[in-house]
Amino acid sequence: MEIIKVWDVSDEILGTFVPIIVYWVYSGIYITLGFLDNYRLHTRKDEDEKNLASKKDVFKGVLLQQAVQAVVATVLFAVTGSDNEAAQAQHASLIVLARQFFVAMVVLDTWQYFMHRYMHHNKFLYRHIHSQHHRLVVPYAFGALYNHPLEGLLLDTIGGALSFLVSGMSPRASIFFFSFATIKTVDDHCGLWLPGNLFHIFFRNNSAYHDIHHQLYGNKYNFSQPFFVTWDRILGTYMPYSLVKRSSGGFEAQPLKVGKEN
Repeated sequence: MEIIKVWDVSDEILGTFVPIIVYWVYSGIYITLGFLDNYRLHTRKDEDEKNLASKKDVFKGVLLQQAVQAVVATVLFAVTGSDNEAAQAQHASLIVLARQFFVAMVVLDTWQYFMHRYMHHNKFLYRHIHSQHHRLVVPYAFGALYNHPLEGLLLDTIGGALSFLVSGMSPRASIFFFSFATIKTVDDHCGLWLPGNLFHIFFRNNSAYHDIHHQLYGNKYNFSQPFFVTWDRILGTYMPYSLVKRSSGGFEAQPLKVGKEN
C-alpha cells in the first residue's frame, strides 16, 4: 500500500515534469550518438569553434527556461477546471484525442511561426533577445531550449499554454502531447541525420530544415517550428535544401534556392 501511495502522482504534476525529464533523457541519447561523424550535419570541430555559447551556459539557460515553464504549468493546471472535469476528460475517445493533438499542433505552430518571425524582423528583439538562441550556429540536442528567458516565456511557454487551452485536452493528454513536442524539438536541433528517423519520414520540418535556419544564409527563412512547414510555404519564407555528403564524413544541408522574402 505504501508503494502505491508513493506513485500516486497527479496528472497535473506529471504533465509539468515528465516533458522536462523527457527532454534530458532524449538529449542524452543524442549526446551518446555524437560520435557518429558520418551522420553529423556539422563536424565536431565546427560545433566547438563556431558556437558562441559554452555548453555550461547552455545547460544553465535551459534549466532556467524549464523552471519558468514548470511554474506557468502549475498555475495553468490550478486555474483550469475541477478534478471532476479532468476525470471526465480522461475518457475521451481516440478520435477526440487525435483532434485535440492536431489542434494543439496547429496552434503551437502558428504561434511560434509568427512570434519567431517577428523576433527576426524586429532588430531590437533580435539583437537583445532572439540572438541568444542563434549563438548556437551549430545546433545540438540539449541546446534546443537555449533561449533568452523572455523568449522562452513568449515563444514556448505561452505557446504551449495556448495549445493546451484551445485544444481542450486534459492534463493526462497533455503529458503525452508535450512529451511528443519536446522530443520533436530536441530532434530538430540534434545536428544529426540518422537513417530511419521517423521524424524525417513524416515531417518536412526536421533537423536539416532547421539547420538551414541557423546558418547565415537561412536566417530569414524556415521560421516554422516544431511540426509543419505550412506557414513558411504560404508566406514565402520556405527554403528547400539538399543534403550533400562531405568528403570528411557526414552531411551538409545546402539551400536549393532563395525563397521569396515577404
